[in-house]
Amino acid sequence: MPVTVLGRKGVGTVLRLRGARRNRLLVLFAVLLVVLFADTVAPLTAPLLLLPAHAADKVPFGAFLGSETDGTSQVADFDDWLLGLPAGTPAPAGAPRMTVGHTYLAGDNWSDVEGDPAILGPWTQWHQESPGSLLVLNVPMLVPNEQPTDDATVAGLLRQGAAGDFDAHFATLARRLVAAGAGDTILLPGWEMNGTTYTGRCGPDPADWKTYWQAIVTTMRAVPGQHFRFDFDPARGLQAVPWADCYPGDAYVDIIGMDSYDQAPGRSFEDYVNQPDGLAAQVAFAAAHGKPVSYPEWGLFDYGDDPAFVTDMLGWVATHHVVYQTLTDYCPHGFFACDQNPRSGAAYRAALG
Repeated sequence: MPVTVLGRKGVGTVLRLRGARRNRLLVLFAVLLVVLFADTVAPLTAPLLLLPAHAADKVPFGAFLGSETDGTSQVADFDDWLLGLPAGTPAPAGAPRMTVGHTYLAGDNWSDVEGDPAILGPWTQWHQESPGSLLVLNVPMLVPNEQPTDDATVAGLLRQGAAGDFDAHFATLARRLVAAGAGDTILLPGWEMNGTTYTGRCGPDPADWKTYWQAIVTTMRAVPGQHFRFDFDPARGLQAVPWADCYPGDAYVDIIGMDSYDQAPGRSFEDYVNQPDGLAAQVAFAAAHGKPVSYPEWGLFDYGDDPAFVTDMLGWVATHHVVYQTLTDYCPHGFFACDQNPRSGAAYRAALG
């Protein structure tokens, strides 16, 4: 299960403009702005995004609804909620729908990392039965992943990983995914590695962490039938270590992700963009390395029902080279399963539904 990290209060507005001709001109204008400015390292101001309604729904989207069947069983209801339909109502042809399934492997022991059938089974089946879908899987790098573990112990485990001691577990996971028809899964080993939440963090030994990531990728790519993509996914903002210090190299990364919640560091969406190791730094780094970006975890956190943050986040997604975005939906972060944030839910549905 995920432990949420980072986000905060947003400013800025997506202006919904009527008229096909005006929309076309605005799209061209927005594209020009992105080309000129989106991937610069210099500080950016929070953008006033001039986009047609529903531009954000062009980026594949989903939500973390649950790790096992508790997640897959809610996908259809999520789609109905998004469109304002009663649960169980067939969606109109071509209507926006959740096409990104996002789940997490537990990290209590190595058998978890090898792929618990209770998690892989329902989500790989959903993926197989959902044409055009993406399956996103967070994978712990070390176990136990969420128990407090001191830096010296983490460094020793990273040294073992860098030496290849744990490769067999990741080979098993790769074979299970391929056998289940999910050889195209997007994998997030050691997510939020720049923080201190997880055992599989980078800070205690960045060099060994990078070597270990490379070993995981090499091992999983060696399994016949795979065409995995690997998403390097730090938490937004300055954490225990700059996330660029953990980057394992272009040959071992396909996507540059970022988890971003409505919380510190920063207080406004402009802060989230401009801060060190923030959103602008992410897209600039990705552009410099020829990679697209993703937002595997985002949502509310510290500031309650905050529709401005939702609008700003979806505006950011709509104007960058984003492979996918997935909302963290349980309370206090989300809007579908969590009834604490109705105004944010309305903003989300207005942008995507």
